[in-house]
Amino acid sequence: MNSTWASTMTGVLRLPSGILVRGRGLRKPLPPGPHPDFALYLRGRRPQPVAWESRWLRWPDFWLPTDRDGFAEALRDARARAESERVEIACGGGFGRTGTALACLAVLDGLPAQEAVDFVRRNYSPRAVETPWQRHFVGRFG
Repeated sequence: MNSTWASTMTGVLRLPSGILVRGRGLRKPLPPGPHPDFALYLRGRRPQPVAWESRWLRWPDFWLPTDRDGFAEALRDARARAESERVEIACGGGFGRTGTALACLAVLDGLPAQEAVDFVRRNYSPRAVETPWQRHFVGRFG
């Protein structure tokens, strides 16, 4: 299932363990290819309903998650699900909040926190993790 996800989708990050997760911006059209089985949406307000299972976490643009324990729990769940399901993490633009979450996911996957932002910028988008406090948050995550 995940190999189809990687071969047909843009924005798919391969974590150090080989697990695949798609990051994207919700302001852009849904990419072609298979839909996610589960999505974690990081927005200041509740996103529009989707046809697949999803979870919303309140996270204002350019800031940090309002419920940090809930964020860590949701990310652990997303990582576990990504072992056998197509998982998407998304915010408005697909860079700041999404990039921060993907970097934290890489930490959960075993990457040292000090390397996670550079890893996501190399393998997902150079624009990932937009603010100094997001970068600091990743460095302290885990």
